[in-house]
Amino acid sequence: MTEQKGRILIVDDEKLQREIIMLTLKKEGHELAEASGVREALALLEKQEFDLILTDLMMQGQTGMDLLDIVQQADADQCIVMMTAHGSIKTAVEAIQKGAFNYLEKPIEGEQLTLAVSKALEHIGLIRENRVLRKRLEAIQPIPHIQGEHPKMKEVFRVVSKIAASSSSVLIVGESGTGKELIARAIHDGSNRRDKPFLAINCAAIPDTLIESELFGHEKGSFTGANAREIGIFEAANEGTVFLDEIGEMNVAMQAKLLRAIQEKEIRRVGGKVNLPLDVRILAATNRELEQEIRKGNFREDLFYRLNVIRINLPPLRERGNDVKTLTEFFVKKYSQVSGIPIDGISKPALKMLMNYAWPGNVRQLESVVERSVLMAESNYIEPADLPVEVSSGDSMPGGIPIELPPEGIDFEALERGLIVKAMERADGVIGKAAPLLGMSYKTLQYRLDKFEIERPDKRTR
Repeated sequence: MTEQKGRILIVDDEKLQREIIMLTLKKEGHELAEASGVREALALLEKQEFDLILTDLMMQGQTGMDLLDIVQQADADQCIVMMTAHGSIKTAVEAIQKGAFNYLEKPIEGEQLTLAVSKALEHIGLIRENRVLRKRLEAIQPIPHIQGEHPKMKEVFRVVSKIAASSSSVLIVGESGTGKELIARAIHDGSNRRDKPFLAINCAAIPDTLIESELFGHEKGSFTGANAREIGIFEAANEGTVFLDEIGEMNVAMQAKLLRAIQEKEIRRVGGKVNLPLDVRILAATNRELEQEIRKGNFREDLFYRLNVIRINLPPLRERGNDVKTLTEFFVKKYSQVSGIPIDGISKPALKMLMNYAWPGNVRQLESVVERSVLMAESNYIEPADLPVEVSSGDSMPGGIPIELPPEGIDFEALERGLIVKAMERADGVIGKAAPLLGMSYKTLQYRLDKFEIERPDKRTR
């Protein structure tokens, strides 16, 4: 192992002692500087950084303990080794308790000195390495509630960390259950708006007749049932962040009003006559291909470009490899604590089943499966018998689609179409019953039925 070389400051009010130490350490290839007292040492520390400070304990004027106190206030990680005469051992031990790395008893032998310096430099090297690794981890995974080591997720974490502080609009694209709202919250939490409101609305869950009121608010008497003035989420989130989930489900007429609000930075309540200034950051999410919706005339191109300033693509769980294991361990620990049931982990056979499953509902589905399995477990480990039948039976998705990958690969569009057909058959053609089987909203399933030209019952009766 190569000996570490360092930049070392020797502090001693005895010139001969400094010269002896410097002669020994110079032979080892270290870069050296000297100071005759605390004041001179502090002046050098203002000009440059040192890996190690070797300081005498008892000096005229300020002591080595004074230097330790001053330096540690500025940098708690600065490595300091005390040099002391035999009669001051008790004080040297006190210095270690206050943060010094070690002490050397005078007279100091050359081998003793080089060994102590080598250990001190190795120590400070480890501290700096850990600091770098911690910063890298924070850079690639800044989201406490989202686990992931797959390169696609690391890229998501990287983008979030870079763009969170801006005020630009962000479009988050991914299948249902991939964690789009968690990403949106992470962006808000990393922004200058973190102390202001974060309000989310699911555009697919609100009837077209009410969504304008939900977004912009309404005045008393503006429509039947409007018995009092109500403010919308844009007004309530002023100076904060609005998250528009399932933006692809918004009707075109409402898209035009949203576009105007974003462009003009103002809103008007339904039934109101006054424009209200608006200062919100817009984050939007969708599981649709909005470019296709633009070509079909279902989504405004100008609104798309307003929202798609920054795009984050969330990969489905089936494309994240070993992240299933990471997430499973995270959820087991979480729900073991929440439920008070002591679960130590998951057995290898049960984990293999989870790894082989295709997770049509993505992370949300995996979390639900783990939560259920923690509650159902017969021992302190989750076993195959504790898993839901659709996982333990070997089916990768509802309807009995096999998990084996054929040599020619998989046509995901054909697979998706087949799943929708099977779900509709199981639900007797009722969209509202088939949608939960697929982990989709009612509107999303309607869209998929149209996309794949699958015959479906009349919307008015189903």
